[in-house]
Formats: sequence, C-alpha cells, structure tokens
Amino acid sequence: MVDQQEQQAGVAVRRSIVVDAPRDRAFAVFTGMTSWWPLDSYSIGSAPMAAAVIEPRAGGRWYERGEDGSESEWGRVLAWDAPDRVLLAWQISPDWQYDPGLHTEIDVRFSTEAGGRMRVDLEHRGLEAFGDRAEQMRTVFDADGGWRGLLERFAAAAEAGARRA
Repeated sequence: MVDQQEQQAGVAVRRSIVVDAPRDRAFAVFTGMTSWWPLDSYSIGSAPMAAAVIEPRAGGRWYERGEDGSESEWGRVLAWDAPDRVLLAWQISPDWQYDPGLHTEIDVRFSTEAGGRMRVDLEHRGLEAFGDRAEQMRTVFDADGGWRGLLERFAAAAEAGARRA
C-alpha cells in the first residue's frame, strides 16, 4: 500500500510503497517501465506508445518509443546505482511536451525491509522549475493518477513476476 505520509519540504511529491519482491526484481521492473507504465494513456508522442525506455547508465536517455519506431524524449538518467537507486531528470512541461530546458528530478531508492520485502521511496523534486504552475503540477503528480497510482501499478507488476519466479 502507498504510504500516505508526506513531508512538506520544498515543492516535491514523496511517495513510498512496500513491494513483496526482492531488490533486484523490484529495481529491474521499475526501470523496465514498459511492464507497468500505462502505455495507452501516459504518452507524449504522436504515435501509439510501444515502450517506455530508461537506458541503464548515468547519462542515458529516458524516452518513449512509438509503435512506428518514433521516439519522444522524457528526460535523462542522472544516476544509475543498480539495484539501490535510479535518479532521473523529468523534462516534460505542464503542457506535456519535452522541454530540454526544464529540469525536475525523480529519485527512486530501494531498501530491504523485514521478511525480504522491498521499500521503494520515490521523490519527484524541483517542481518549482514549473514556475507559476508548480503547485498545479505537484497536485497532478500527487493524485491517484500520478505517482501514487503509478507506484501501485509498478508494485503489482513486480509482485506478479516475483510469484512466477
């Protein structure tokens, strides 16, 4: 279940979820976003989305690939510390367009809890970069359709794979 507790330091969204999956599995599923990202509705490209791609290295690209092979940038990989942490630059504007001049950060950390369960802490920070739309975007990212719901989708995918393994 998503942790409802939030800290109010800066313009950020903080969410946590506990996943019944080992750390390697949780990290691989999170960074292999295609298995849990809502491809049919959370896309900025012109073609139907086929994959959400995070290149597995610092400096790597973060983008979506359309069914027609087109690519739409989302941001960059700032840090890749598998299986403990991934730090991504989100460069999508409030109008849902790639903006290379925009920089917010999504910091995702994986830590082991009792019984081998994995706690996943996500912080989407630097939302002040959205200027006068910062509070609007914080509300969007914090809603059920934002990081809360996305983390629940991720957890379901990670746990389903862990049960099959």
